[in-house]
Amino acid sequence: MSLTRFASTVAVVLAFLAITGSAFAARRELVLHTFRVDTGSDGYYPFGPLIFDVAGNLYGTTSRGTDSGGTVFELTPGSDGTWTETILNNCSPNCTAGSPFGGVIFDGAGNLYGTTMDGGAYDGGTVFELTPGLGGTWTETILYNFCSVSKCADGGSPYANLIFDAAGNLYSTTSIGGARNGGTVFELTPGADGKWREKVLHSFEEPGHTAAGPFGGVVFDSAGNLYGTTWAGGIKSNNSNNCDPYSKEGCGRVFELMPNADGTWSERTLHRFNGKDGANPQAGVVLDGGGNVYGTTYYGGAGCNGEGCGVAFRLTQVNGRWTEKVIHDFNVSGADGYFPFAGLIFDAAGNLYGTTSYSVPGGAGTVFELTPGADDKWTEIIVHNWGTCEFGCGPESPVTFDQDGNLYGTTLAGTCGENCGGTVYEIKAKPQ
Repeated sequence: MSLTRFASTVAVVLAFLAITGSAFAARRELVLHTFRVDTGSDGYYPFGPLIFDVAGNLYGTTSRGTDSGGTVFELTPGSDGTWTETILNNCSPNCTAGSPFGGVIFDGAGNLYGTTMDGGAYDGGTVFELTPGLGGTWTETILYNFCSVSKCADGGSPYANLIFDAAGNLYSTTSIGGARNGGTVFELTPGADGKWREKVLHSFEEPGHTAAGPFGGVVFDSAGNLYGTTWAGGIKSNNSNNCDPYSKEGCGRVFELMPNADGTWSERTLHRFNGKDGANPQAGVVLDGGGNVYGTTYYGGAGCNGEGCGVAFRLTQVNGRWTEKVIHDFNVSGADGYFPFAGLIFDAAGNLYGTTSYSVPGGAGTVFELTPGADDKWTEIIVHNWGTCEFGCGPESPVTFDQDGNLYGTTLAGTCGENCGGTVYEIKAKPQ
């Protein structure tokens, strides 16, 4: 996502605050924290997912802060139901690390890891580690600076989350750079000397060729293969409304990377979106226990009077061939949400949950559930609709479950007018 597109997205979300309409009567949402643009001391515009530690504290990131960088924050629940925010790392005043758009992850020792899409020694973004110390302090270490190689051959501008493998290596994507200038999938390996070394597992071609621009992260299957998406490349749609108007260089695709015995990785395309079956995925994918692949696309599909408001999809492999099924077309009618920016998560029963950036009525976004039924038909339930931005607007991060089945996430705007820079929210589980 370019900075131009980021600014455009934020401007549209803030414009929602002028929309009026009837609020939904039965709300189960609680606003745990509101970020403010005018102060910015705790950051604003959170895009990444939230995570819990074993004590029930929440951790996340904001993409902006007091010095145009971002923050890593912790929210601690109190006995009175309120949550207290602590800033673990703030880009200001140096912006050493830059702006995190993805979330953070823990290792087994309680250290946090994340990425920034800019900043660092070469302004190509970073991978960073935060280590807890005495008195609640956290120390930041930059593990890798992107664009350290000529023309960003090592990749640049990572937007996505990191993941660990069983050996403690880190994996993710960059949205630009690589040997073919279309982004990369990379691995970071810790050395005995304490330094981390990067290896580009695959370089994508620039827009207009096979694929480009992975904004989402990657996930492993049980065999050690990696799966992800690219927002461009693949098949160009005959209907420009069905593909990203900022690109028009193909509707994106789903890919797999397979490790070889010699340490190289082989890439193959599982599906090329054509606009009608989805277009331009912004997030990565999730796998079920059977190895099926699920995700969302921001554009494309049959909704919105055929212009395409995004889809939720599944890829199934039979005899070595992958087949796509659109399990939901998002729409502007029937109180649906549309334009899903974030990816999906499963609950224990096999239902899928996600968010849409916009919604009907009011336009402020939704949390939705997709439930499989007979004959492989999926039913959508709107878990929460923000309606008119009374309690937040524009959720562009995925949701996270706690142990009681409550959902947590972030929005890009909130209840304090143009000074609102987003919220952290909780949506209570349905009473049993």
